[in-house]
Amino acid sequence: MQHDDVVWAIINKTHCSHKVTTKTQQFCRNEYNLTGLCSRSSCPLANSKYATIREENGIIYLYMKTAERIMFPAKQWEKVKLSRNFEKAIHQINENLLYWPAFIKAKCKQRFVKITQYLIRMRKLKLRRVKELVPIQRKIERRERRREEKALVAARIDNAIEKQLLERLKKGTYNDIYNFPQMAFDAALKAEEISDESESEKEDEDEVEREIEPELERELEKAVEQTDEFVEADSDIDSAEESDSGRKENVDVNSDFESETSDIEDVAESVLRKKKPRVEIEYETESVASVSKKKLKH
Repeated sequence: MQHDDVVWAIINKTHCSHKVTTKTQQFCRNEYNLTGLCSRSSCPLANSKYATIREENGIIYLYMKTAERIMFPAKQWEKVKLSRNFEKAIHQINENLLYWPAFIKAKCKQRFVKITQYLIRMRKLKLRRVKELVPIQRKIERRERRREEKALVAARIDNAIEKQLLERLKKGTYNDIYNFPQMAFDAALKAEEISDESESEKEDEDEVEREIEPELERELEKAVEQTDEFVEADSDIDSAEESDSGRKENVDVNSDFESETSDIEDVAESVLRKKKPRVEIEYETESVASVSKKKLKH
């Protein structure tokens, strides 16, 4: 049999590994302690008949210790699983602790209520979106930044070396063909093909422009010559009329000339816009015919 008073006298006055002393009171760190305080009634080592409530992975258990099982440490505590329903769990505690001291029975119920409350809060927090604080590792960031800078410098050096080797190959400094990596060789070939295609396209565009420019100049010269000839013919007709009749007839030559010159300007603008220019000039000969009729009358 265990002598509870002797055990408590030794624990209380000498040393206990579970005891924590503060300025106000003493606490107990034993996992089977019912209240967390270091006292005679709540000490699990100094009481041969003891009961407590514990939670394991969200499940609440009732632990009971009796004097008959003290000599077997592996079978010392009897474990009873409590129901998730609050009323059924309280009923189980009352049944198992029927003839136990009132202090242990009341503290077990109080501990059961506290455990159920914090389990409910835990479930609510899991359902909520919780902000997680992630520490910033400054040393790792600096190390990665230095590695990136070194990699960039190395990549620039490799590109410069590759360009110089390609230039030497084009110049013919290397007489024989060396075993270059196939990927690098293919990439260089593709880059050369793209550059050649772009240069050929630019040359074609320049040739087309050169061919179009002289044609445009010729068409414009022809249009100017035709307008000069038409103006000269009109001036000769006017002088002939004045000498024969001695009268000054008001002929709308200026209006006709303005309309014709505007038509010529429109034609010139269309020629400049098109690649294959075509000049179409329409002359209004009604005024000339009327003048010739007047001559015949006179």
